[in-house]
Amino acid sequence: MRQIVLDTETTGLSAETGDRIIEIGCVEMFARKLTGNNLHFYLNPERDSHEDALKVHGISNEFLRDKPKFAAIVDELLQYLEGAELIIHNAPFDVGFLDKELELCGRPGLKSVVGNVIDSLVLAKQTFPGKRNSLDALCDRLEVDNSGRTLHGALLDAELLADVYINLTRGQNSLVMDVDTAVADGQPAPTLDLSSFELSVLLADEGELGAHEALLVDLDKASKGKTVWRTFAPSA
Repeated sequence: MRQIVLDTETTGLSAETGDRIIEIGCVEMFARKLTGNNLHFYLNPERDSHEDALKVHGISNEFLRDKPKFAAIVDELLQYLEGAELIIHNAPFDVGFLDKELELCGRPGLKSVVGNVIDSLVLAKQTFPGKRNSLDALCDRLEVDNSGRTLHGALLDAELLADVYINLTRGQNSLVMDVDTAVADGQPAPTLDLSSFELSVLLADEGELGAHEALLVDLDKASKGKTVWRTFAPSA
């Protein structure tokens, strides 16, 4: 599967009130591996960045004066993204800005071009409920080196997010054999038949059963006897 990790930097927080994209960074992965086929643009937003935004990304208005406008790169961007699954941290923000830029160019929305959009922030909140799930926090938690990130930058953040996403979803590969799926002469690699393999079933020993029961007792006490499993008789 071809996936694109995407990030943007903008002049402010609201596309609907006229803020624009100033930087787009895209990092390509195929079969969960970086390909090096990345895409990066600085853009002339035709307006100045808000002071607070400048403090975040550090990209000066003067630097962007001679950069291309979004309309000049839209075809290249859409061709690159076509059919891919996008991975974006806080996807509604970036997708909202991209949709507004596409609208200004008379183009349909982003989801008409790409295959799917994964919001890594939603995924992180499901994996680490109640914890901080900013990109920096996830880098620290998942041991991704972000020491070079003193300011936000779209390409750097996309590269970090790719590493974070791989670590965040590593469990997806836990029961999948690591097989080279490279194609030859346009033909997919043969499918492995695992039907002849039997998985061993390891039953809990007395010590583990006792520890489990003790945990259930503690949970029952903490909920003042309202645990669901105590309300049902064991099946015969």
